[in-house]
Amino acid sequence: MSANVDENTRPEFDKELQDIVNYVLNYQIDSDEAYQTARYCLMDTLGCGILALNYPACTNHLGPLVSGTTVENGCRVPGTDYVLDPVQGAFNIGAMIRWLDFNDTWLAAEWGHPSDNLGAILALADYLSRQNEAHGKAPLTMQAVLTAMIKAHEIQGCLALENSFNRVGLDHVVLVKVASTVIAAQMLGCNRDEILNALSLAWVDGQSLRTYRHAPNTGVRKSWAAGDATSRGVRLAMMAKQGEMGYPSVLSAKTWGFYDVLFNGKAFQFQRPYGSYVMEQILFKLSFPAEFHAQTAVECAVKLHDEVKHRLDDIETIVLSTQEPAVRIISKTGPLHNPADRDHCLQYMVAIGLLFGDLTADHYEDEVASDPRIDSLRDKMQVEEDSRFSEEYLDPDKRAIGNAIQVFYADGSSSDKISIDYPIGHRRRREEGIPVLIEKFRRNLAGQFQADSVDAIMTLCSDHERLTKTPVTDFMALFVKR
Repeated sequence: MSANVDENTRPEFDKELQDIVNYVLNYQIDSDEAYQTARYCLMDTLGCGILALNYPACTNHLGPLVSGTTVENGCRVPGTDYVLDPVQGAFNIGAMIRWLDFNDTWLAAEWGHPSDNLGAILALADYLSRQNEAHGKAPLTMQAVLTAMIKAHEIQGCLALENSFNRVGLDHVVLVKVASTVIAAQMLGCNRDEILNALSLAWVDGQSLRTYRHAPNTGVRKSWAAGDATSRGVRLAMMAKQGEMGYPSVLSAKTWGFYDVLFNGKAFQFQRPYGSYVMEQILFKLSFPAEFHAQTAVECAVKLHDEVKHRLDDIETIVLSTQEPAVRIISKTGPLHNPADRDHCLQYMVAIGLLFGDLTADHYEDEVASDPRIDSLRDKMQVEEDSRFSEEYLDPDKRAIGNAIQVFYADGSSSDKISIDYPIGHRRRREEGIPVLIEKFRRNLAGQFQADSVDAIMTLCSDHERLTKTPVTDFMALFVKR
């Protein structure tokens, strides 16, 4: 036999895939903290999507693929009157959620936004529930949605802890697709083999490059990439439910597997077993719609605003001390061409905080960006890595996201060095952060809904026990645009 003939014995599914599927099917979540945090995550994530409806660049991406199409008993898209199939519904909800870079964040060897998976979870939960009701069956409850969120967060987050996809040029939305696929397959009632098939299909897909997140190509795809990934997860799960075959050694196959083709031949590493750790530790963006590595930097800048706002012409140098990932992915000089470019520029976000004492989504728009003072401040900034920030960023017991800013003036004087290790959305600042999250949610709702609708949504979401027992169809009905 020729040495070049491939061995065609069908292997068992890769252990990494089996571990994920076993977790989804068998793990019982008993963490009250995880469920409470998931409720707040649901509120915050939907609020971010509702806020994005104020921006035509987002709404232009929403609706059915073919204008005017409505799916009988399809899923609703919050804040709109669209009724869609669950694949396109997941895209719509996922794109809304991610558009303004304001939903939750997970930072590790790989970063990402696990609440992106709510696109698949909510679209499919509403679709399945409406189909059930049309056939005289019970709808899903919001308890099932919260459980699915916890497990999706855990899958995406645990894969990210020790495995850097960005270092091989791949975008973190690969993990959204993987988590959404598994959870969608479980929600569809797939058996273990079918879920394994679906999961292998997610890994065998061509994966998104990070091109659209980095200079000189930063663009709006980063705002809908997660919607694309979460909708693809629903599509692959539905195919597996219909009998589509899987690819057992999709990760480990020599030459043709994910590891050899896209991961420099290295197998995934794992820090901990799957549980509810990620949801418990999740980071909320509460104050600023900014890439999370910059959250504490903007907070520092806002603290300096009152001092520097009358001394802008006296500034000689602004020193930004940050973690290594921020240096690598959001430190940027030169022209910024669009809002997506600006919200991934550390120097731009800090300049806005220094100038205005705040940072909102409107600050990324062209009207504000044309202010010449912004680039003047950017030109005076020096970005440097602080080794302590980098070390504590990766410490699983700290998960800090430190930044510091000090302003030096032409007369030789300087501001205090303002340093913040943990942003307000961090687990260590939950008590301080939750009231801010609730107010953010109410404010975002008020931009699209009448006061009575806002009150009804807030009342339900504030009552954990009542929310968990609420049918998904009733919950989604509160968000239909009238």
